[in-house]
Amino acid sequence: MSGPLEGVKLVDLSNMLMAPYATQILGDMGADVIKIESPDGDPIRGIGPMRHPGMGAIFRNANRSKRSLVLDLKKPDGLAALLDLLMGSGCTGHQSAAAGTAAPRARLREGVRCQSTHHPCRAVRL
Repeated sequence: MSGPLEGVKLVDLSNMLMAPYATQILGDMGADVIKIESPDGDPIRGIGPMRHPGMGAIFRNANRSKRSLVLDLKKPDGLAALLDLLMGSGCTGHQSAAAGTAAPRARLREGVRCQSTHHPCRAVRL
């Protein structure tokens, strides 16, 4: 999609509603937004009316204009794949840690800090 943010790549590590809504607006403005989900999926997948399981209307609306990728950040391979993805992105969207996600997010911060001292990626707290 073309727009004022065309050419901007954003890795979206958010879930629930408000932060995904913020990154959805960036996607609507032309940014290439890649949503990262855990193997369990975003908790709002099952909220609201839906034709297909796990694809509720609220989830679909908050995550339009995005590509999606499932990564298990608790495993070294998942974290490595995310770090590779971050190397090519302009920024990362995340929100304050939810229950059960604090450890992988801390490992992510440590991995970015250790592996790339001059990393061009900026973290944006949503």
